[in-house]
Amino acid sequence: MTQLNRRDLGLLVLRVGTGAVLAAHGTQKLFGWFGGSGLEGTAKGMEAMGFSPGRESAIAAGLGEAGGGVLLALGLATPAAGAAAAGAMAGAVAVHAPAGFFAHAGGYEYPAFLGFTAAAIGIAGAGRYSLDHATCHVLDRPWVVATAFLGTAIAAAAVVGRRAQDRAPAEDDEPADAAPGEER
Repeated sequence: MTQLNRRDLGLLVLRVGTGAVLAAHGTQKLFGWFGGSGLEGTAKGMEAMGFSPGRESAIAAGLGEAGGGVLLALGLATPAAGAAAAGAMAGAVAVHAPAGFFAHAGGYEYPAFLGFTAAAIGIAGAGRYSLDHATCHVLDRPWVVATAFLGTAIAAAAVVGRRAQDRAPAEDDEPADAAPGEER
């Protein structure tokens, strides 16, 4: 019988815990489970936060969290799962960034932690106690890691960048402290 490997056991615990938290958040968005607002409520919230179109943004965030979380917990397609979850968390970080770092003030501490943890698992791999290991790592190859993280980085930058651009005041707008008709 093979001796338990502490590193692989630690990865299992980290994967299952992180994946469960992400899956719960995603199912709140998609299905309204665990007190969430469901797809329609999340879509309205996404629009209010500057993500457009709201429904598609809600689906993408929900699938990135729920799908990425379930796959992380199972240790299946771990690079893609970690990248998807990290990408979803990049959007959450952008929303919370104006409040600073710490969560107690509404900051981005918590989504950043989840995103970094998901990314680290995606890069490190799922370990021996995983479906990736059971399937001979067919979905956990170096090219999958590179493709998943590059694709997610490009997509997250585009979405967050578009949100920032849409939320920025237009150059033609008058400054808030200027009197009507006064130029600056």
